[in-house]
Amino acid sequence: MDGACLELSGKNSAQDAPAAGVDDVFLIRRAQAGDRVAFETLVRTYDREVLKLAVRMVGSPEEAADLYQEVFLKVYRSLNRFRFQSTFSTWLYRVVTNVCLDHLRRQKRRMEVQGPISEDEKTEFFQTVAEERPALDPERQLRAKEIDGRLRLALTGLNPRERMIFELRHYEGMRLRAISEVCGTTEETVKNCLFRATQKLREALGDLM
Repeated sequence: MDGACLELSGKNSAQDAPAAGVDDVFLIRRAQAGDRVAFETLVRTYDREVLKLAVRMVGSPEEAADLYQEVFLKVYRSLNRFRFQSTFSTWLYRVVTNVCLDHLRRQKRRMEVQGPISEDEKTEFFQTVAEERPALDPERQLRAKEIDGRLRLALTGLNPRERMIFELRHYEGMRLRAISEVCGTTEETVKNCLFRATQKLREALGDLM
């Protein structure tokens, strides 16, 4: 059943599927009771976010696709141990980050993509990387591409945990408290990690700032 649990083929009849808009708690309890359709609905709810996070963390769509499958297999196998002590999304993000970190360690890579923030969490230079809207003028788009390439290179100088935390904070927009829950650490530790990585990136990208 493990291999089949991620096949969202829609073979189940509409009357068997949960109604649209049902909350996570209802779906989780049904999935814990063996309802495959409920589990598939959970997967469909979060699959894009999981894949996006995996791509940013490992830097490879192909590797991220494999990790995506691994994440949901782990979720499927361990869902009965979920005790609602945190939100499902926090628990799921923890699974994603652990799977990606394990992968990076196995591959002996130091790749996870994030952008730093200042200590007071104000928008700063690095956030121009995310500015890819068509409304931007050509000169600004060119500079954003230059910064993006330099930033991605600079990020290889961070350790996997630093890059993971930056991914969650900058690209996912998570607050420090939520990141600390995902990482299983304190908010102060997360803040210190963000600060250290920001300093490293400032040193690497000083000529662009």
